[in-house]
Amino acid sequence: MRSYGAAATIDAPATTIWSILEDGASYPAWGSGVDQVEGTIADGQRIRVFSSVSPGRAFPVKVSIDRAQGIMTWIGGMPLGLLWGVRTFTLAAESEQRTAFSMHEEFSGPLLGLIGRSIPDLGPWFEQFATALKARAEHGQGPT
Repeated sequence: MRSYGAAATIDAPATTIWSILEDGASYPAWGSGVDQVEGTIADGQRIRVFSSVSPGRAFPVKVSIDRAQGIMTWIGGMPLGLLWGVRTFTLAAESEQRTAFSMHEEFSGPLLGLIGRSIPDLGPWFEQFATALKARAEHGQGPT
Protein backbone atom coordinates (compact mmCIF):
# COMPACT_ATOMS: atom_id res chain seq x y z
CA MET A 1 0.00 0.00 0.00
CA ARG A 2 1.15 3.55 -0.70
CA SER A 3 -0.41 6.61 0.94
CA TYR A 4 -0.23 10.40 1.01
CA GLY A 5 -1.92 13.02 3.16
CA ALA A 6 -2.17 16.58 4.39
CA ALA A 7 -4.07 18.44 7.09
CA ALA A 8 -4.99 21.96 8.10
CA THR A 9 -6.89 23.67 10.88
CA ILE A 10 -9.26 26.09 9.18
CA ASP A 11 -10.86 29.08 10.90
CA ALA A 12 -14.24 28.58 9.22
CA PRO A 13 -17.31 26.46 9.90
CA ALA A 14 -17.54 23.02 8.30
CA THR A 15 -20.53 24.18 6.21
CA THR A 16 -18.32 26.76 4.49
CA ILE A 17 -15.67 24.14 3.72
CA TRP A 18 -18.26 21.67 2.43
CA SER A 19 -19.59 24.30 0.02
CA ILE A 20 -16.06 24.82 -1.35
CA LEU A 21 -15.31 21.09 -1.63
CA GLU A 22 -18.58 20.38 -3.43
CA ASP A 23 -18.09 23.20 -5.98
CA GLY A 24 -15.83 21.42 -8.45
CA ALA A 25 -16.12 24.16 -11.07
CA SER A 26 -14.31 26.59 -8.76
CA TYR A 27 -11.33 24.36 -7.89
CA PRO A 28 -8.99 25.94 -10.49
CA ALA A 29 -9.82 29.47 -9.24
CA TRP A 30 -8.52 28.97 -5.70
CA GLY A 31 -5.19 27.31 -6.45
CA SER A 32 -6.20 23.79 -5.44
CA GLY A 33 -3.90 22.15 -7.98
CA VAL A 34 -6.97 20.74 -9.72
CA ASP A 35 -7.18 22.04 -13.28
CA GLN A 36 -10.75 20.89 -13.95
CA VAL A 37 -13.57 18.79 -12.53
CA GLU A 38 -16.08 17.35 -14.99
CA GLY A 39 -19.38 16.43 -13.40
CA THR A 40 -21.10 17.26 -10.14
CA ILE A 41 -19.44 16.53 -6.82
CA ALA A 42 -22.37 14.90 -5.02
CA ASP A 43 -23.02 11.62 -3.25
CA GLY A 44 -23.17 8.71 -5.69
CA GLN A 45 -21.99 10.74 -8.69
CA ARG A 46 -19.08 9.98 -11.01
CA ILE A 47 -16.69 12.80 -11.85
CA ARG A 48 -13.48 13.20 -13.83
CA VAL A 49 -10.66 15.10 -12.16
CA PHE A 50 -7.81 16.74 -14.08
CA SER A 51 -4.82 17.60 -11.88
CA SER A 52 -1.68 19.69 -12.31
CA VAL A 53 0.24 16.65 -11.02
CA SER A 54 -0.54 14.82 -14.28
CA PRO A 55 -1.52 17.49 -16.87
CA GLY A 56 -4.07 16.46 -19.48
CA ARG A 57 -4.92 13.16 -17.80
CA ALA A 58 -8.40 12.52 -16.45
CA PHE A 59 -8.94 10.52 -13.28
CA PRO A 60 -12.48 9.09 -13.16
CA VAL A 61 -13.75 8.61 -9.61
CA LYS A 62 -16.98 7.83 -7.82
CA VAL A 63 -17.95 10.27 -5.06
CA SER A 64 -19.36 9.30 -1.70
CA ILE A 65 -20.36 12.00 0.80
CA ASP A 66 -21.52 11.58 4.39
CA ARG A 67 -21.78 15.07 5.84
CA ALA A 68 -23.04 13.73 9.17
CA GLN A 69 -19.76 11.80 9.58
CA GLY A 70 -17.72 14.60 7.96
CA ILE A 71 -16.36 12.36 5.22
CA MET A 72 -16.16 12.53 1.44
CA THR A 73 -14.38 9.85 -0.59
CA TRP A 74 -13.31 9.67 -4.20
CA ILE A 75 -12.69 6.10 -5.36
CA GLY A 76 -11.18 5.15 -8.69
CA GLY A 77 -8.89 2.67 -10.29
CA MET A 78 -8.31 -0.03 -12.83
CA PRO A 79 -10.77 -2.80 -13.71
CA LEU A 80 -10.74 -6.00 -11.67
CA GLY A 81 -9.19 -4.17 -8.71
CA LEU A 82 -5.72 -4.29 -10.24
CA LEU A 83 -4.97 -0.81 -8.86
CA TRP A 84 -7.20 1.33 -6.67
CA GLY A 85 -6.98 4.77 -5.17
CA VAL A 86 -9.20 5.95 -2.34
CA ARG A 87 -9.01 9.65 -1.47
CA THR A 88 -10.72 10.59 1.79
CA PHE A 89 -11.53 14.16 2.82
CA THR A 90 -12.41 14.51 6.50
CA LEU A 91 -13.92 17.52 8.30
CA ALA A 92 -14.21 17.64 12.08
CA ALA A 93 -15.69 20.71 13.76
CA GLU A 94 -13.50 21.92 16.61
CA SER A 95 -15.89 24.81 17.33
CA GLU A 96 -18.56 26.74 15.43
CA GLN A 97 -15.84 28.68 13.59
CA ARG A 98 -12.95 26.19 13.46
CA THR A 99 -12.65 22.94 11.52
CA ALA A 100 -9.94 20.29 11.31
CA PHE A 101 -9.49 19.25 7.66
CA SER A 102 -7.53 16.27 6.43
CA MET A 103 -7.08 14.63 3.07
CA HIS A 104 -5.58 11.18 2.69
CA GLU A 105 -5.17 8.85 -0.29
CA GLU A 106 -4.24 5.19 -0.31
CA PHE A 107 -3.28 3.20 -3.37
CA SER A 108 -3.51 -0.58 -3.36
CA GLY A 109 -3.92 -3.56 -5.65
CA PRO A 110 -1.84 -6.28 -7.30
CA LEU A 111 -0.29 -3.88 -9.84
CA LEU A 112 0.82 -1.34 -7.24
CA GLY A 113 4.37 -2.70 -7.22
CA LEU A 114 4.67 -2.25 -10.98
CA ILE A 115 2.64 0.91 -11.53
CA GLY A 116 3.34 2.47 -8.13
CA ARG A 117 6.75 3.62 -9.29
CA SER A 118 5.08 5.85 -11.89
CA ILE A 119 2.86 7.57 -9.29
CA PRO A 120 4.45 10.94 -8.51
CA ASP A 121 5.00 12.13 -4.95
CA LEU A 122 1.58 13.55 -4.12
CA GLY A 123 2.68 14.97 -0.75
CA PRO A 124 3.47 18.49 -2.00
CA TRP A 125 0.29 18.55 -4.10
CA PHE A 126 -1.81 17.52 -1.07
CA GLU A 127 -0.16 20.26 1.00
CA GLN A 128 -0.96 22.79 -1.75
CA PHE A 129 -4.61 21.68 -1.75
CA ALA A 130 -4.94 21.96 2.06
CA THR A 131 -3.23 25.39 2.14
CA ALA A 132 -5.37 26.70 -0.72
CA LEU A 133 -8.58 25.34 0.84
CA LYS A 134 -7.70 27.08 4.12
CA ALA A 135 -7.10 30.40 2.30
CA ARG A 136 -10.34 30.05 0.34
CA ALA A 137 -12.42 29.24 3.41
CA GLU A 138 -10.88 31.89 5.67
CA HIS A 139 -10.48 34.72 3.17
CA GLY A 140 -12.54 33.80 0.11
CA GLN A 141 -9.48 33.50 -2.11
CA GLY A 142 -6.60 31.23 -3.00
CA PRO A 143 -3.07 31.68 -1.75
CA THR A 144 -1.11 34.64 -3.08
